[in-house]
Amino acid sequence: MNTLTCFKAYDIRGQLDTELNEEIAYRIGRAYGHYLKPLRMIIGGDARLSSETLKLALANGLQDAGVSVYDIGMSGTEEVYFSTFHFSMDGGIEVTASHNPINYNGMKLLRAYAQPINDDTGLLVIKRLVQDNDFPSVSAKRRGSYQKITILNEYVNHLLSYINRTTLKPMKLVINSGNGAAGHVIDAIERCFKRDNIPISFVKINHQPDGNFPNGILNPLLPECRKDTAKAVLAHQADMGIAFDGDFDRCFLFDEQGNFIESYYIIGLLAENFLQIYPASKIIHDPRLIWNTIEIVRQAGGIPVMSKTGHAFIKERMRKEDAIYGGEMSGHHYFRDFSYCDSGMIPWLLVAELLSTKRKTLSKLVHERIQTYPVSGEINRPLTNAAQKIQNIKHIYGHHALLIDMTDGISMEFKDWRFNLRVSNTEPVVRLNVESKGNINLMHEKTLEVLERLSGE
Repeated sequence: MNTLTCFKAYDIRGQLDTELNEEIAYRIGRAYGHYLKPLRMIIGGDARLSSETLKLALANGLQDAGVSVYDIGMSGTEEVYFSTFHFSMDGGIEVTASHNPINYNGMKLLRAYAQPINDDTGLLVIKRLVQDNDFPSVSAKRRGSYQKITILNEYVNHLLSYINRTTLKPMKLVINSGNGAAGHVIDAIERCFKRDNIPISFVKINHQPDGNFPNGILNPLLPECRKDTAKAVLAHQADMGIAFDGDFDRCFLFDEQGNFIESYYIIGLLAENFLQIYPASKIIHDPRLIWNTIEIVRQAGGIPVMSKTGHAFIKERMRKEDAIYGGEMSGHHYFRDFSYCDSGMIPWLLVAELLSTKRKTLSKLVHERIQTYPVSGEINRPLTNAAQKIQNIKHIYGHHALLIDMTDGISMEFKDWRFNLRVSNTEPVVRLNVESKGNINLMHEKTLEVLERLSGE
């Protein structure tokens, strides 16, 4: 309890029992209420087996702090975002560990207007209060209420406001909810499409929520987690595949040939689309892969703005710049009209609309950009001495780099290639991303080279 290793840079995440349990969840509720003094709070939880009990312990702590709690049930993180800003709540908390292994859970904490709470905006204070465990005695007269509510209709109506449904052409979509929390939202969208005679059909796989995660961890960013979606796209001759992580704040797309499309290229597609509607707007991107995004945004008359990786940092920059859209190559997409928050549902709806209006397949929409800026995909390596290894890489390549950027980890740029190497904020690994200018062989060569030097003594 003294170390509280479950508190990370911009959320709470840890192994069950040893790092996070019901007692800690209760204290987090007490600490949040004591520090921020909200009157009304939204809470929700993903499909993990431990989420319901942790959520109820959290609610109990909030109630003892005098907070009226509104529980939206099993939900994705973005449903808590939406409920917080749409219903003008004083804050919100989603119980989730997103894509982490089955023995993990965590929480994402929000202020009013769905503003994230991170180290710089109160998470360290809450951590200290949880550690001290010195709260005022509970008064029965001041104890907050608890109520279960349903927000699905309002939320889905908001999602569908991002597209013009009359433009949608006949389409078959594979949806892989990964046995996570996304299924009920897909069902609700499907009902709306059928009601309005929209000719889009869904092929649903791993659709029912199952906290045992029978198909493995819910992280389609990992190559081994993509097979089910790719096979289903080919088997059903679908126009696109969509796979979600556990709390569906990220979506990952597959083209009609079953190929995984790096989110990097989807960012370019969506940025260009928003800039046609909102000229000269700002677009936020992370430092891991940048050349394609910067080129597209500038060509479309927009202003690219780089931010440190991580949802809390991106959202803060989105608000500061009043950006219309932002994207991370990890599959997070942020929208100004979604209170600057990330959504895993809005991106695939927008891409489906683009497939209809441009009358092109997804593979054709991204082919040129993939050829122009080939990428390695994110490669994870567990390292015990990560900081020293990164310093070694900086020393080896620093003399030849045209540009060195330390916004997040280390980025080095050369004439025809660049890389970003950073320590994960959520897992004990380093993450490497490499891209080149139109030379896939060079990209592969440099990726192997950096990995060999990273693993060397």
